[in-house]
This record gives sequence, C-alpha cells and structure tokens, in this order.
Amino acid sequence: MTTAPPFDPGAVAARVEEFVRTRVIAYEKDPRLGSHGPSDELVRELRALAREAGVLTPHVLSDGEFLSHREMAPVFRAAGLSPLGPVALNIAAPDEGNMVLLRHVASAVQQTRFLSPLIEGRIRSAFLMTEPAEENGAGSDPSMLRTRARKEQGQWVVTGRKAFITGFVGAGCGIVMAMTDMGPTMFLIELPHPAVRLERVFNTLDGSMPGGHALVTIENLPVSEEDVLGEVGEGFRYAQIRLAPARLTHCMRWLGACMRADEIATEYATRRHAFGKSLIEHEGVSFMLADNRIDLKMSELMINWCAEVLDQGVGGTVESSMTKVAVSEALFRVSDRCVQVMGGTGIASDTVVQQVFREMRAFRVYDGPTEVHRWSIERKIARSVLTKT
Repeated sequence: MTTAPPFDPGAVAARVEEFVRTRVIAYEKDPRLGSHGPSDELVRELRALAREAGVLTPHVLSDGEFLSHREMAPVFRAAGLSPLGPVALNIAAPDEGNMVLLRHVASAVQQTRFLSPLIEGRIRSAFLMTEPAEENGAGSDPSMLRTRARKEQGQWVVTGRKAFITGFVGAGCGIVMAMTDMGPTMFLIELPHPAVRLERVFNTLDGSMPGGHALVTIENLPVSEEDVLGEVGEGFRYAQIRLAPARLTHCMRWLGACMRADEIATEYATRRHAFGKSLIEHEGVSFMLADNRIDLKMSELMINWCAEVLDQGVGGTVESSMTKVAVSEALFRVSDRCVQVMGGTGIASDTVVQQVFREMRAFRVYDGPTEVHRWSIERKIARSVLTKT
C-alpha cells in the first residue's frame, strides 16, 4: 500500500505563480475590467481556467482542511502577482475571510448552504459591517454599530444602512452584523434580497475587487433563527476570528503585487537611458530600487512571523495590527518608488504599476487605517506598563 506524498506548499505556490504569470496577467487589459473591478463574466472565465489548472481555492485541501497561515503565505503571495490573481484563484477579500469565519462558526447546515459554494467558487460573498460616516455608524470602532435586529413572531428583522461593502454587487450571500438586545450578532443571508437595496457603488482609488464597494440600505430584512451565525450577542468575538487573519492575507496578496511592480520598475530602469547611461546606473534610481528590496524582505519576514503566531492558536490581534501597519506602509513606499523610477510611464495605465500604487494607497485604509492600529498597539503597551506599577 502506497502513502500519499506529503503536502508541499512550495509546490502549490510554484503552480500558482506559473498560472498567474502565464494565464492571468494576459487579462489585465481585458475590457471587462472596470473602475469597480472585473465583471462577473470575467470572474467566471478566470475561475474556470483556475479550476482546469487545478489551482482554484488552493488554500483549502481536498479533505476540507485549510492551509496553515504559514503555508498560505507563499501561495497567496504568488496569487498576488496580478491584481486579478486572487479573484481568479478564489482567495480574494472578502470571500477568503468569510470562508474562515464560516468554517469556525457556521453550523453544518449553514456550511452546506453558504461555505461549500464559496469554496467551490460558484458564488461570491459580502461582509456587511461598516456603516455610513455621516450617520456616525460603525467603522474602525465597531461599538458604534447602528444597524438593529429585533425579534418579531419567532424571527429576526434587521434594519440599517451599510457602507463600503466590498463585493456586494453580484454576491450570492452575505454576513450582516447588527445590534440586538443581547449584543452584536451576525446573520447569514442569501443575495440578492428585496429587503437589501443597493443605493450606489462608491468610486474609489482601488479597482481590483468584483462588485466594488457599495452603499446599502437594509429595510425590515427577515432572518430566521436558523440563519443566525453562531450565538446571539457574540458578533464582536466572531469578528475577531475573521479580522486578524484577514489583515494578514491582505498583506500576503499585496506583497506579491508589489514584487511584480518592482520587477517592472527594475526592468524599466535597466533598459531606459538618460544622461549617457541606464537609469539603474544613476545612484538616485538604484537607491530607490535597493530600498524596495529592503521593504519587500521586511514585509515577507513580518508576514511569516505573524503567520506563525496565528498558527499557534492565539488571537494574534496585536501581532496582526503590527504587521498590517508595517507591511501596508512599506508596500506603499515600494509602489510609490516604482512609479517614481518609471516617471511618466509609471503614472500611465500602460503597465500595472499605476494600479498597484492605487491599490496600496487603499490598503492603508483596509481593515482599519494605520492610525487605528497604532492606537490599539499603544493601548496594549499602556496596559502592560500600568499592570506593573
């Protein structure tokens, strides 16, 4: 009797990288790419290619187990070499984070209804938590949650407004966070639903996520008791299950994008000549490229460190905040330098560098802006000092 060979995440990452470089990158000029992300038609086409190549949803094994965070790192980094890579491979936000949450919290019936089609890449999902700033709703501070759920005749009724809901347009299911008398609670819903109405899709800096970022009104949405995700009143605790890993996988994917931008900028600096020699021979340019390599390596090491912390089974809230700050700031510097090295070509849409720069600027806001994470880390430091005095 022969035994199956041990799982090799490096081999998976290599297959993913080959797929992204040889198949996905060719779609970066596809007319089905709009300001609000790739169309659903394009998503389906890319996922069909990934399924055929055996790399669809590569972080979920055939037995339903998920890769460890440390194993995910090289795979997600390889997928990120193109902004379309994570979408094609079904590891993009918010779907990947929702998969994690459903795996840990959803009942067996809920997993069959919602998780299985997500893993199979048959539907997309949305996470409806953030609320409009003009209504002083929940954003970086989830305790400001204004969406309400009340119990009526044996079912829940949800009413509120949600803002910047990634992937809402075209999503097949959603996780809605609402406040109940017992505390914040998550509800699972099928989409589209007549009680959940699209107001508009924001025009934002980034443009890699299908469905864009939507403003949504929820009016008297009925939800059965069977569609409560986990326990009533435990929504904030469940959010932490999702948010710390999601911050980290954002870092993994965008590291790949910035590695690609650096490749393009370096190649440009090698062949472009000015003032009698190639750009890369000018110290001002070569120093920027050297700093890129430093920031890229630092980002890789921070990601691996945080992944190992999360794999130990601890919450990793502080570690993921530290990593999100360090990596988002470092990768923004990398993308900015790539634009600068390439001059006019860098600000044009002729290469993917311009898009990577825009995505990196948005990344500094995704999953909590840098300042909120720094404040959270400072609070941890203050508490640890005060407990010693």
